[in-house]
Amino acid sequence: MSARPGETMMPKGENMSSKGLTLAVTAIFATAIASAAATTAAIYHFAPQNTETAAAAPAQADFGERVHDYLMSNPEVLLDVQVALQRKQADEQQAQASQVIAQNQDKLYLPAYDSIMGNPDGAITVVEFFDYNCGYCRRALDDMDAIIATNDDVRFVLKEIPVLGPESEATQRISYAFFKAAPEKYEEFHRALMGSGSRATEATARAVAASLGVDDQAIDQAMQEYPAEEALQEHFGLAGALGVSGTPSYIVGDVMLPGAVGADRLQETIDNIRDCGKGVCS
Repeated sequence: MSARPGETMMPKGENMSSKGLTLAVTAIFATAIASAAATTAAIYHFAPQNTETAAAAPAQADFGERVHDYLMSNPEVLLDVQVALQRKQADEQQAQASQVIAQNQDKLYLPAYDSIMGNPDGAITVVEFFDYNCGYCRRALDDMDAIIATNDDVRFVLKEIPVLGPESEATQRISYAFFKAAPEKYEEFHRALMGSGSRATEATARAVAASLGVDDQAIDQAMQEYPAEEALQEHFGLAGALGVSGTPSYIVGDVMLPGAVGADRLQETIDNIRDCGKGVCS
């Protein structure tokens, strides 16, 4: 389902939660009430008791209580503020991401470390940040396949960021070695590991590689010749600059789509790029 004008979508993905936003909104009101209380204390205990402060003191003293009573009577206001905060943060993140995208075209779209699926010469590129142990990423494989099947001018660039612990980090090193040892077989490797149904580890990644004819010796040699550190450094550098906070996350044209947004949202953005050259048409 795609977002309509004025709506804020809550994307699904690993390491993403709205709990922090709810706490932040609550903190905003708590701070406002505390500030009012502090102001009241200052008026009563420290400020000179002239005519103006004497007149203002009752109103200031009552402010915190009135805010509390209003919120208790209208709790939906907290939800409205949370939505507004989410929208503001999303707009700020998108502006930052668009600037980073413009400054890193080659790293994003002409990758030195990444496999390409779909049409390698496609005019439209979708960059996906993923982790092999991300359940949403595994389900999003169907979204990629749906886009590739219906768009012969689209290419997917896969950027692995192992954010889910040591097993993901070990898997990344094997997958990168496999990509260097047998790039023509990487799509099979990727699909097999994503569709395994079990947690990705160094052992499971090596087993998938062996099933495709790339044994441990070949993997170990590739790991020595092509250390994964450079790829990791570039991927995490891009992810950090873009504000990627979880997987999957996508770059399509000049916009970032955080979370498992689904094939429909991806298709909508691709169609916009065809229509107006941007991910969002005005």
